Amino acid sequence: MRVAARVCQADQDRSRKAVDNAPEEPAATPDRPAGEDPAPGEQPTKPRRRQARGERRIEQLLEAAGVVFSHTGYTAASTNAIAREAGVSPGTLYQFFPNKEAIAVELGDRLLHRWRDSQGQALRDEHATLPLPEMLDAVLDPLISFNFENPAFGVLMHGPDTPGRITREIESVHTAVLHRIEELMSGYLPDAPEAEVARTANMTLALFKAGLDLIQTHEGAEREAYIQELKTAMFRYLDPLIGDRAAPAGSSRDHLESTP
Repeated sequence: MRVAARVCQADQDRSRKAVDNAPEEPAATPDRPAGEDPAPGEQPTKPRRRQARGERRIEQLLEAAGVVFSHTGYTAASTNAIAREAGVSPGTLYQFFPNKEAIAVELGDRLLHRWRDSQGQALRDEHATLPLPEMLDAVLDPLISFNFENPAFGVLMHGPDTPGRITREIESVHTAVLHRIEELMSGYLPDAPEAEVARTANMTLALFKAGLDLIQTHEGAEREAYIQELKTAMFRYLDPLIGDRAAPAGSSRDHLESTP
């Protein structure tokens, strides 16, 4: 019995090793030609394999998808184009993602995580204690840098054809950003009515988004000039409201918590 058990265990070890070291060319998929998305009823949204080597391949595919999405948009992109950009066969791509939507969802999840990190860095409480020009630098610079470092973010976050799950995540992120700006504004304007704080926060966010769209269409020195134009526009909007006042540390949160 012990000999048999050892033989069985050895067979299992060999099987696992064979799977781990198997070539990444897929089995035949007669129900789906290479490069085509599956039928509407087939909607898995997560990669299929998560071995260490598979994780490296997933990163490669997601990086390639980011390039393709940023160049062509989501609708015009294809799994064939993503595989070509990654330097793999379409069949290899299908080992990890069932369709283009699954790739977009996974990439969107990762970009949203990075965005939340950048947002947290930009909208820290201590920035509300800075004079307005310094506050604008501290808030805007990391957010603008993030968008240039991750061009696919804008495509997936703001495209008209973005998959539904990402759209729902975008709405959640937008709400969180707006709420955080309201917190900061309430620190500068502790006596202002809640509706006024909300309008100021909404206008501030709208100015940023509109300016970012312009900034992203330019390069080099002209881009830097538009970044400065955005800061100037936001300064001229906010200066009459908050002037040189710096919000006391923690006052934004205290104000909101005390609001009925």
